[in-house]
Amino acid sequence: MSNVVVIENKDDFIKEVINSGSPVLVDFWAEWCGPCKQLSPLVEEASEEFKDKIKVCKMDVDVNRETAAEYGIRSIPTLMIFENGNPVATEIGALTKLQLDEFIRSKI
Repeated sequence: MSNVVVIENKDDFIKEVINSGSPVLVDFWAEWCGPCKQLSPLVEEASEEFKDKIKVCKMDVDVNRETAAEYGIRSIPTLMIFENGNPVATEIGALTKLQLDEFIRSKI
């Protein structure tokens, strides 16, 4: 069972990311994006591995253009870590498992 929270709209984003009491990793992606599909299983694994330390969310930028633009998402996949409702770290592009783990560990 996946621990990844799918963000459907702006209200979900506010509830799950901005108002979260714990750090949140957001995977900004799109269905047509090859590197996003490559990264997706690693994000799923991270959601299990770090489930007690960070919430993991996915947001389709095609469905949520306004929110993606608000956070300056110009290239996907983009991973962003939020703390107290604010972005504190960003990685752009497909990462290896090791790179993803290091990115998460740097902020939890």
